[in-house]
This record gives sequence, C-alpha cells and structure tokens, in this order.
Amino acid sequence: MPGTTTSSNPPAKAVARDSPWARKLARLRARQLPEQVLQLCDDLAAQKRLDQAKLNAARLRMAEAETGSEPAELEAAQAELEAAQAAFDEVSVQLTFRALPRPVLDGLIRQNPPTEEQAESGDAWNPESFPPALLSAAHIERDEDGQMVEGMTAQDAQDLLDSWPIAESNALFAAAWQAQQINRSTVTELGKG
Repeated sequence: MPGTTTSSNPPAKAVARDSPWARKLARLRARQLPEQVLQLCDDLAAQKRLDQAKLNAARLRMAEAETGSEPAELEAAQAELEAAQAAFDEVSVQLTFRALPRPVLDGLIRQNPPTEEQAESGDAWNPESFPPALLSAAHIERDEDGQMVEGMTAQDAQDLLDSWPIAESNALFAAAWQAQQINRSTVTELGKG
C-alpha cells in the first residue's frame, strides 16, 4: 500500500517479551530422547559377585548410618562393588533402545495391526510382527567413539525373539517398549493465591 512502511525487524518490546519463550522452546526442541538399556550376562559367577557386592555395600551403608561403623570397611566394600561392576560390565552385552517420536511409534503400530482374532482378544497390535519391528526401530548402536552405527534389523530381532528362552525374549521386547514409556516430566501444582 502506498504510504505504508513495513519493517522486517520486530519491535524490541516484542523480542524482549518473547525471548524467554524462545529460549525455553529451543531447550525443549534440543532434548534427547530417553533410552533404556538391557544388560545381558551369561557369566553366573560375575553376576553372583556383583549381587553379593551390592548386598554387602548396602548392609555396611545401613550399619554406618545406624551405628557409625568403620568407614574403612565401607570403603573396602565400595571398592569391591566397583570392581565387581567393572568385571560384570566386561563380560556382559548391552542393548540400548531409544524412545521413538510419537508419530513414528503410532505409524509402527498402524503398520502392524492386529488380526481380527487378535483384536477381539484385546491386542492393540500384531504380537507376531510388532515386537521385531519395534526392536529394530528403537535399537541404537554406537561405535567406540559414541557415534551411531547400523544396528539391529527386524530379521535380527525376530531371530533373537525366536531363539531365546521366553523370559529373555520377553525382557528384550520389554526393554524396547519401556523406552517408549519413560516419562521424565514432573507436574507441580501451584496453590491458589
């Protein structure tokens, strides 16, 4: 329009007013998706050593809190716990699963709908095809430098689900599903006034 000037810069008051929200929004958008780790260990001796070290350290912490027992004994137990954890970590395998953005998870569920019979039984997805699809989509693998690399395929996932005992197969799926359920929010109710 003739006689009207427009500025490409917003007014300073508007920028100052929106600045806190813009910073908050940037932080919200930069958040990392939550991850769930499944740790598998076939070395029963390493598992037993770690369990025993955890129990001993917990027992000594409680004793120290109640009676003021020897800190040297607790320090030794803590050192054994750290050594047992390191030994356990060395012989175990970790699988990491990351939460999927909501539209991706919704799409995955839609791609694996239950059969009519499964739906009548209350299934929200196909229990045969959805677990390996979720495992493959949610699994993340990192190299020694922490960089993401190719990970589990749907076929790898199906092979593991089919060849492991039921408890471990269920734990595998549960780790991937739990990654989708992690809630890192806290709601604070403000009083009236």
